[in-house]
Amino acid sequence: MNKRGEKILIVDDDKNILYAFKQVLKKDGYRCIVARDGEEALEKMSKDKPAAVFMDITMPKLNGLETLKMIKDRNQTVPIIIITGHGTMQTAIRAMQLGAFEYLTKPLDVKKIREVAQRAISSISVPAPQGESDGSLNDEDIARHRIVGSSKRMQELYKLIGSISTTTNHTSVLIIGESGTGKELVARAIHTNSAQSADPFVAINCTVLPEALLESELFGHERGAFTGANERKLGKFEMAAAGTIFLDEIGNLSPHLQQKLLRVIQEREFERLGGNTIVHVYARFIAATNRNIENEVKQGNFREDLYYRLNVVTIQLPPLRERLDDVPSIAQYFLAKYNTLLQKSVRAFAEDARALLQTYSYPGNVRELENLVERAVMLTNGDLIPATTIQEMIHTTTGKESMLPIISPAFSKSRKHLLAMFERQFLLEQLKKHRGNVTAAAKASKMTRQNFQRLMTKYRTNAKLFRG
Repeated sequence: MNKRGEKILIVDDDKNILYAFKQVLKKDGYRCIVARDGEEALEKMSKDKPAAVFMDITMPKLNGLETLKMIKDRNQTVPIIIITGHGTMQTAIRAMQLGAFEYLTKPLDVKKIREVAQRAISSISVPAPQGESDGSLNDEDIARHRIVGSSKRMQELYKLIGSISTTTNHTSVLIIGESGTGKELVARAIHTNSAQSADPFVAINCTVLPEALLESELFGHERGAFTGANERKLGKFEMAAAGTIFLDEIGNLSPHLQQKLLRVIQEREFERLGGNTIVHVYARFIAATNRNIENEVKQGNFREDLYYRLNVVTIQLPPLRERLDDVPSIAQYFLAKYNTLLQKSVRAFAEDARALLQTYSYPGNVRELENLVERAVMLTNGDLIPATTIQEMIHTTTGKESMLPIISPAFSKSRKHLLAMFERQFLLEQLKKHRGNVTAAAKASKMTRQNFQRLMTKYRTNAKLFRG
């Protein structure tokens, strides 16, 4: 319980939200003042000197982010909690860059409001982080390297990206996640939203090149350094300037290169192969791995001192199966992307197709979902992608059945849907197995040829597609 009766400013143009906040916070002993837009909030900030602020983003006159920036420009260190009903990566990153204490998405949890309020009041003596850049986003980068998702796990990720992007390049980052979870996308988001976004983002896959070539790629070489070195070559570390060096699959580096990389990160300098001129490193290091790097350290496969140098900040990316709520929005994003690339006009996923997408475990994560949507768009001629297309591709990819999609609480409707999925899948597998020979497929199915053909007609299947 709050004993000092600190003032908390609540800023929102929804009177119901204002009322709810007042009721929750008053019970904990806070004195609540309210504002209905950004301009009124600025007046209340000067007049009432609140100890903390809860502020919505979408408001008339001045929105929440504009108001937040104006408050921080005045060097006011009051903790400001941004709230929104439509959280996106861009708004979350921008809020944290501007110095927001916390970023909450609606619907709001009473317990969370109380916890954040108490934490904000307790932090008054600690200045909130200031943004170092104006946070402008490159539209081309957003389109090409966009992270999609609004689940709780992703909102936490966006906040962390925003916080990291305000730090200096001496802050190294380690990203851990399964293959296909978007480790490079996160690295690019940190770079794009940093003050050094105009400098290069240099990505290096540590598994592609043999050790000798990778060493030359990283450090560069002088003319005559080895056979075939006919001229000086600048390495990736040097080319990155003050930007970002992204080392993908860092766990695959040899012990020799691990030792050299450790020295570079510690000393912020190196020499080209065959040279003795000191080259300084100004870029941020972001490393990524799909391995359990702590186990690699324990087993002696990865240097402990390098591990601690890299994981100043660690980002653990969730696999897609742990955020299935994001699947519809991600799938729709890829649908729009491949409509453009493939010059198609598929409008959406059928209801049962969306349900099926949310029941699959995606061992290949977002990358697998993207491949699945690309093929579905390519194969669909109508407005909607049907569930049968998704089911067939999932079965073909995994070689096993996915979890059964229950698309309706009505037993008869769900049973009819699953039966149709089974019939079509059975039909396709028999035709594939017998290369379009209807008589052989019907015989193997213990069906008359006439009944088998009826099934083909029902699902508009042409045996010619399976011949050859």
